[in-house]
Order: sequence, then structure tokens, then C-alpha cells
Amino acid sequence: MNEPVVILGGGCTGPLLGLLLARRGQRVDLYERRADARRVALPAGRSINLALAARGLAALERAGLVEAVRPLLLPMRGRMVHDLGGEARFLPYGQRRHELLYAVARADLNRVLVDAAEAAGVRFHFEHACRDADFARGQVEIEDLAAGLRFELPLGPLLAADGSGSALRHAMVAAGLAQAREETLAHRYKELTIPAGRDGRHALALGALHIWPRGGYMLIALPNVGGTFTATLFLPAEGEPVSFASLASPAAARALFERDFADVLALLPDFEAQYAANPVGRMSTIYAAPWHSGGRALLIGDAAHAIVPFHGQGMNCAFEDCRVLDDLLGSAPDWPTRFARFDALRREDTAAIARMAIENYTEMRDTVRDPAFALQKQLSLELERRNPERFIPRYSMVMFHSEIPYAEAERRGAIQAELLAAATRGCTRLGEVDLPRLEAAVAERLAPISAPVAAA
Repeated sequence: MNEPVVILGGGCTGPLLGLLLARRGQRVDLYERRADARRVALPAGRSINLALAARGLAALERAGLVEAVRPLLLPMRGRMVHDLGGEARFLPYGQRRHELLYAVARADLNRVLVDAAEAAGVRFHFEHACRDADFARGQVEIEDLAAGLRFELPLGPLLAADGSGSALRHAMVAAGLAQAREETLAHRYKELTIPAGRDGRHALALGALHIWPRGGYMLIALPNVGGTFTATLFLPAEGEPVSFASLASPAAARALFERDFADVLALLPDFEAQYAANPVGRMSTIYAAPWHSGGRALLIGDAAHAIVPFHGQGMNCAFEDCRVLDDLLGSAPDWPTRFARFDALRREDTAAIARMAIENYTEMRDTVRDPAFALQKQLSLELERRNPERFIPRYSMVMFHSEIPYAEAERRGAIQAELLAAATRGCTRLGEVDLPRLEAAVAERLAPISAPVAAA
């Protein structure tokens, strides 16, 4: 543990990883291409806030940061679904006190993580970008952007937490040490800020993630400390009648909002200015293999397995990566073993959450409007009340149960979806469902979950 470790990436994952390493006595140097986010504002329109769930909280608890982060968190206990007529209905995420998500501002969370890592001894080098890696010579090239100088560092052990566009991943692929592909979603996003009301309060109801599902597209809004909401518009990139290509002008976008999101438009006095100024963002899934090169380098978080944001698990999954690697530091004897075991342990689970994230987009923008969805949601909660050791809704397994692997949540979720669809076929209300027969099928097909249910 005496050899220095280099981390690439100073977003949220890199500092958390650095902190966990430093707490084990490891010397850590972290290089980040951007300026210090504690002193420079995040550009408008780029993923301002995040959803923190049980897996992320478990990693923050490991790092001793839950209390430091708590003042930044705004609880969301369910989805507030807004229909075209302006009516809204609340769909709870779960039925227990701890089954909720927390909206958190990315910049605020990053500040806490960087401060804590720095206090633990992690040395930060901002405005330093990774330019290349020579695996034959065992060197990584870093550019000091402020000074315009390049220098080399020993390659290994190096942990690349430098995001979906990872420079280290590109270098591994170029050297023939890995294969990677990026699957870009045919939809894009644009963020808009709903200002606080005149009294400083939030303009929409707190305690919920707001969704305006419109079939092939949607708008969501998450609360921020300070009274604002971050609203994110998700549309196809191309095509008619609705896409970012067809809404090239603010006037065309206003017409869409007047028709489909009129209640939100009333809360955006500077709609045209924001729409014109804020960029359109892409969303991709990254598939790479392997994630490591011997004991020299390891991809972690989005650098290894970026996913689309529709399950709110990108950060949570990356934080879980940090916790798994921290466990391996205590159990595996050397860096090659740690890196190989990490790859083996996380690959199936990260592939599962990538698939579930894409599926959840369809649910959020479309399925959530279907009365059959509401009935199955109601039935799943009833089954959980009756059979808590066997039936936990898939969404709950992913979001609220850090002890259940993603792959297991996906496997059990597929069985549960099949049982719910069969039981509600031809039914319009819960009283019409043959519950004894359904419970018998649950007992037959779903083994008890032995892991304890952890309360956040």
C-alpha cells in the first residue's frame, strides 16, 4: 500500500475513491482536467442535480460522509405524474419510511467529496488532463493545461474515473488491450431551471420527482436547495412531429410547451432565453472489456460502464464500484488480483443496470400513463406486504436494497413482471385479482431473499 496511486477524474467518483484509499493509508494523486469545481461554477445545462439512492448512501457511509452530505439532500418519496389536462397524481416509490430517493446538486456533493478527500491527504491537481498512455513503457502522459506543459508519470497503479469519454479507456483500446463501443441513445436532453417563487419557495410540490410523460418524450423536474427545480426535457434527436431537430427555434419549442407542458411554461418566465442558451446533451451506454490492464490500470464508474440516466443509478452504481474496490483492497493481496476480481465481480451487475436503465425510460415517458401499470404497481406493493421475504418490486430492489445485486434484481424482476401481467389480465381493480392463486405462484417461483433489508 506504500506505492502511490494515480486517479484520473475529479468528478464525484474520483474523490470518493481517493478518500477510501487514503483512509487505508494509501498515497493518492488525483488529476482532473477541469478547474476546481469549488471555485468555478458548473456550466449551465449539464446534469445539475442527481438522485442519490441506497447504493450511493452505502458508499458514502463507508467513507463516513453521510452526515456531511445530509444537509444537501431533498427527499423524494415518489413520482408526481402530470397529465395533459394539468391534473397530477402521486405514485409512491415504496411503502416504508426509508424507501425514498434524494435529489442532490452535483456541485455541492462534489465540494463535500473533494474537501473530505483533500483533508484525508489526497493531493489534487486541477487543470491537468490525461493525454495518452504508453503501456509498453509503463508511462502515462499528463498535460498541465495552465502551464501548457506535458510530463509523464509511472503507469500503475492508475484508477481511471474520468467519465464516459475516458482518455485512459481510449488509450487501452488504441493499444489493443481492450475493446469498447458506445451506443448512443436516439434521444437527447436539454435542462431548464424553474426559478423559486417570490417567497423563495419551490414552485412545484416538494417530496417528489415530477414527470410529464407524453409517450415518445417527456419532461422531468427535480428540486434543488434554494427553491429552484431543474427541469429536463427528453426528446428524440431527429424526426417528426417532435424532436430537437424539429424544435430548432425557441418559438417552436414554446409552441410544444404551450400544448404539452403548459403548467411548466407558466413557471419559466425566461423560457426562450434558456432554451436558446442551454445545450442539447447526448446519452450513451458504454460497453468495454476488459476494464483493466494487469495491475497497471483500471477503469471504474462511467469510464468502464456509463449508462443512460433513467434509473437514477449512474452515480449510485459508480459509488458502489468504489465500495467493491475498497473491499478488495482489504482482501486481495496485490493490484493485479484486485483489478481482475473487480472486473469479474462487477461486470454482470453493471450490464444488468444498463439494460434496466433503458427499460425505465419507456416506463417513465409512456407506461406510467397506462391504468394497467397503476394496477400492477398497486398489486406489487400488496404482494410485498404479504410476502416481504419473497416479493420486492424490481424498482425497490434496485433503488432501496444495496445488498441485492443488480443482476439478481433484474432476474427476479422478470419473473415478477410475468406473474403480475398474468394475474391482472382482464382486471381493472385490485379486488378482481385472484390473490391466493398469485401468492401460490410467488411461493413456487421466487425463493426467499436471505439478505437483511437495510434501512437507510
